[in-house]
Amino acid sequence: MTDYAEAAWLWAAKGTGAVAGSAISLAYILPKGRREAAIRFAVGIACGLVFGGAAGLKIVTELGIAGAIGAGETMLLGSAAASLCAWWALGFVMRMLERGGKRRTE
Repeated sequence: MTDYAEAAWLWAAKGTGAVAGSAISLAYILPKGRREAAIRFAVGIACGLVFGGAAGLKIVTELGIAGAIGAGETMLLGSAAASLCAWWALGFVMRMLERGGKRRTE
């Protein structure tokens, strides 16, 4: 029974990290509109949930703090980082596509 409780806490940490990463990323550079904000937020949450565990393990291993923090903190850290990085990548791609379309009007 405790395995289920631990898994639930890890999912909660992963979800919290994904939402926090998406929210922080939206505050850095405000989106142009509601549609762009919703897309970035949704992609950030999805990437945080999917890649949060692997990103957290990589980060704590690279920093050498794997033994100092728990599994929940690792999930929270990884999900927030993955969510934040996804937003930057999506924002960059969207802006490049937008600029590319305007330059090709010759």
